[in-house]
Amino acid sequence: MKKLFAVLGDPIGHSMSPVMLNDLFSFYHIDAHYLPFQVKAEVLGEAVRGLKALGVGGFNVTIPHKSNIIPYLDGIDELAANIGAVNTVVNENGKLIGYNTDGPGFLKGLKTYVDTLSGQRVLIIGAGGAARAIYFTIAQEKPRAVDIANRTVDRASSLIDDCPYTASSRACSLDMAGKSLKEYDLIIQTTMIGMSPKMDEQPLELTNLRNQSMVCDIIYNPLETQFLHEAIQKGARIQNGIDMFVYQGALAFEKWTGIFPDVERMKEIVLKQLGGKLC
Repeated sequence: MKKLFAVLGDPIGHSMSPVMLNDLFSFYHIDAHYLPFQVKAEVLGEAVRGLKALGVGGFNVTIPHKSNIIPYLDGIDELAANIGAVNTVVNENGKLIGYNTDGPGFLKGLKTYVDTLSGQRVLIIGAGGAARAIYFTIAQEKPRAVDIANRTVDRASSLIDDCPYTASSRACSLDMAGKSLKEYDLIIQTTMIGMSPKMDEQPLELTNLRNQSMVCDIIYNPLETQFLHEAIQKGARIQNGIDMFVYQGALAFEKWTGIFPDVERMKEIVLKQLGGKLC
């Protein structure tokens, strides 16, 4: 009998997780299937109880349920609790335990480009859920500083105040960050600015970007945002959002199966869905 895995969200039709993860189950000869479920907020609890009753092996959680799902779980790990959001749930002996693989997934992908964050000066653009997961994860890597730039500076300050891990951080406006870009070794763009269909937008100008800085954008549609395009022109190294998406999925798959999967295979699947190619 096939083991059930799933992803819950609203909307959910755009998700590439089913294609990516069903390919992995087939590739590793695991008798399981991964299904997308569109779940409205008002029936989220019922959906979780139903999956638990069915003996689901695990499931992913996406927008808008990452925080609201927590009360319906039997437990969550420390990082997910600190972030206040869950994107992966594992059925551990009949109990549904929540994890957050977004930040660790971003970090694992980043480390294919950067050996260490120790001593690095980092700028995170945005103060939403993705920024929170990435900030809390990076703060544990002993960077020299991790600053947060946001349209609303108070929100960036609140994010810094919420972090339980020790990191030298300051909140600043997008304009101030743009003027100070030469200070940073690593710049991480976590907002949805520049995502299809508004592909000509970017959160701040890169006029003052230092040559050979590392610039990341968690968006993967388009594969190269205007932000990354300008960063290349300034001589920076870049990373798009494919790695974060793939590695967070790989970490979820590992939690469900004990197997850390072939991430290059996963990238090929995602890029095929997007109509791109692996460089």
